Amino acid sequence: MYPLMRFAKEMLKFRKAPRLAPTGTHVSTHICWPWDLDPWIELNNGRTLTLFDLGRIPLAQRTGLIPVLRANRWGITVAGSSTRYRRRIRAFDRFTMISRMVGWDHRFVYMDQSMWTRAGCCNQVLIRSAITSAQGIVPPAEVMAALGHDPVSPPLPDWIAAWVQADALRPWPPRLPEDGKDSLPA
Repeated sequence: MYPLMRFAKEMLKFRKAPRLAPTGTHVSTHICWPWDLDPWIELNNGRTLTLFDLGRIPLAQRTGLIPVLRANRWGITVAGSSTRYRRRIRAFDRFTMISRMVGWDHRFVYMDQSMWTRAGCCNQVLIRSAITSAQGIVPPAEVMAALGHDPVSPPLPDWIAAWVQADALRPWPPRLPEDGKDSLPA
């Protein structure tokens, strides 16, 4: 189930927070509740990705993106991600989430998010997002101009640029094995 109450709390909590530049950093604190756990009594990997919304959407609010989306009847969607899990977050652990937009290219916006406890960084996700309209993907330069920001992206870090290049090599749609053992049912 989507954490609607937590989402509402975060949006209310940061509704009057200082405005951020599009590449500003949003910091928030959360608790790992029992309903976030997997059978090993730690934060579920899928739930981790859901909880990252609790950082990304308030970040969009603080940068002024949400009013721009509404005014233009645009949407925003996750178009890809790469996650690293390094330390466990256990039941009732308090963790800090750091969310920031790193840059953009001709189609996508790239965001870096991480969760931290006193033990250090627990996980990190690179999110590729698309701003969408009825006509398809809105170029990020157009979105930045609508925000009153320079449409030219800061240079993407090498590791993000390499991920973009590697992901472009990935076949779509995925190829099924040719031996027929794992073919789709009729």
